[in-house]
Amino acid sequence: MINIHKKILLSFLLINFIITTTKAQETKFSNIDSYIQRAHQLGIFSGNMEVFDHHKMIYKKSIGFTDAAKKTALTDQYRFHIGSIAKEFSAVGIMMLIEQGKLSLEDKVSKYLTDLPAWADQVSIKNLLQYTSGLPDLKWKTVNGDADNWADLKKLEKLDAIPGTTYAYNNNNNFLQKAIIAKITGMTFNEFVQQKIFLPSGMKASLIDPTDQDVMVAKSYNNAGKQDLLFYPITGWAVVTIDDFNTWSHVLANFKLISPASTRTILYPFNADQQAGLGGGTMKGDTLITHVHDGINSNYQALLTADFSKGRTVILMSNNKQNNVYKINDAIQAILDGKTYEQPGKSVLNDFKKQLDTMSNAQLLPFYKNLKIKYPKDYGFENASTLNEIGYYLLQKNSINEAITIFNYNTVLFSEDGNVYDSLAEAYYKQGDKKNALINYKKSIKLDPNNQTAKGVIKELEKR
Repeated sequence: MINIHKKILLSFLLINFIITTTKAQETKFSNIDSYIQRAHQLGIFSGNMEVFDHHKMIYKKSIGFTDAAKKTALTDQYRFHIGSIAKEFSAVGIMMLIEQGKLSLEDKVSKYLTDLPAWADQVSIKNLLQYTSGLPDLKWKTVNGDADNWADLKKLEKLDAIPGTTYAYNNNNNFLQKAIIAKITGMTFNEFVQQKIFLPSGMKASLIDPTDQDVMVAKSYNNAGKQDLLFYPITGWAVVTIDDFNTWSHVLANFKLISPASTRTILYPFNADQQAGLGGGTMKGDTLITHVHDGINSNYQALLTADFSKGRTVILMSNNKQNNVYKINDAIQAILDGKTYEQPGKSVLNDFKKQLDTMSNAQLLPFYKNLKIKYPKDYGFENASTLNEIGYYLLQKNSINEAITIFNYNTVLFSEDGNVYDSLAEAYYKQGDKKNALINYKKSIKLDPNNQTAKGVIKELEKR
């Protein structure tokens, strides 16, 4: 009898667990879907996305249109440019050739590309992968093909910095990686990626450098309805489906093409808060724990965030860039964790940048308050990030007094948010007002004890 009762109890507990888990998944799905539908209605997200949690897909969505005409709805079969995330293929390709003994991290560029000036004797493969080559960026306004960029590199007399000393994220580093892969393999870079990366990875739908003749490629366009050309100044850019994108993430996590040691080499950057060949992430021993990379190409925008310890991956691909993929990801992560999250809102900065650029300090707050009255539900006025975005734009323009005005007002509206005080402190610090910087960094720490950056600055300020 005891055994029967135990079995009944275990069965009951199992059924209850399944019901509870199912309801939780349904709630997450509902909340994510509500968020994305609202974002689309506001015109701030169109594209394809997938969300995995605990190794299970809990949300997949195609929302929006294939091009500026807005007549054909997107499906998950459409391919999107992923911008700089495509640089992962050249970085992985370099490491594959290193593992095959065909080159070394310390080899100089001149060993493989013999017709470049003397600076090529100083730049190593490692420098290219870490963006520490000292090379200037492409001349985007005048380069109309690989040949133009080669001509510029051959005329380059001097590097911008000594290789290995300074980080500068630019496309010439990636351009030379592709050229070295082609030189060593005897294949074009595009052929190499298709045959040696896409094919063994199972990425059957992905392409490099699509043309207008290729079908099922989403076209990007801006908010004015102007569609971008598929042509780009230099070659070697990938378009992928949402499913191929997820496949690629797992190829990296499972070390299908390169070893953990090679992965580590192109995952960790030259310094913190910089990019490496794979964007960024963390490893524990020989296990890939997290991987984050974003990319922009014309009005395409993409983001991959993966936390393999949680079996969690969020992939976003858009053909109507709104510069909000990280904000959308933050909301999804909060939903998955059962935390509060900011509702979607249009960007004041995106829509009113020209007006903001012409305003005096005294005009800023009246303008913002008027927007709240006129568009109460459109711009995320319930979120501290709305004003924060404006403040940081002003700070980057070196309009420090104006930024302080905006950040100060944000502390009035969101007095329990530690981040708003951190932003205000940063503006005071940049202004040279160390007293007010210290006061507000301390307020930030009181509300957010995990703000390690603020703690570091406080120590620095209190030493003076």
